[in-house]
Amino acid sequence: MMLRTGSHSSITELAGHAGVPVINGLTDYSHPCQVMADVMTFEELRGPIEGRTIAWIGDANNVATSWAHAAVRFGFCLRIACPKQLAPDPVLLTWVKREGGRVEVTHTPGEAADGADVLVTDVWVSMGDEDGDKRRKLLAPYQVNEKLMGAAAKDAIFMHCLPAHRGDEVSAGVIDGPQSVVFDEAENRLHAQKAILAWCFGLS
Repeated sequence: MMLRTGSHSSITELAGHAGVPVINGLTDYSHPCQVMADVMTFEELRGPIEGRTIAWIGDANNVATSWAHAAVRFGFCLRIACPKQLAPDPVLLTWVKREGGRVEVTHTPGEAADGADVLVTDVWVSMGDEDGDKRRKLLAPYQVNEKLMGAAAKDAIFMHCLPAHRGDEVSAGVIDGPQSVVFDEAENRLHAQKAILAWCFGLS
């Protein structure tokens, strides 16, 4: 079973009663299927992700949470640049530390981007958000643009789970530029999800 829902408690409740595997298609807490495709895309284009540096720029949302989980499991460093008001859950950071992972939090995008192998972001306003104007003002300094990409490694790539809002969280020059891999990433959602299903059926 796959559930794409709002409250994370809904999927944990379902999993507690289900007699078959339950796949988290998306909740307000995490988005693991997306990040599996993202990790696949990185390794397809740049080799092993272990030991590399990923910079998350913007709201430390559900996708960022799954990047933190992946940092522990795959052994890379995750830097999160976010406003103080949109920082990661302290419980998540405690778990990362306990598991021996590396997640660094800063409020300065340039610090996170410095020498990073990937810059990744997400929309500033999602469906259901009722404070759009406030969020845009808060996140305006966190746009991934050409200057910020310039702070990353020379062969750094740009990722976004899509759909994107050009001129908000990312400039058109970045998402449509040569370092953007967003369409490879989108294609790999299919392949990563097939792999997850194969694992659930014991075929891998």
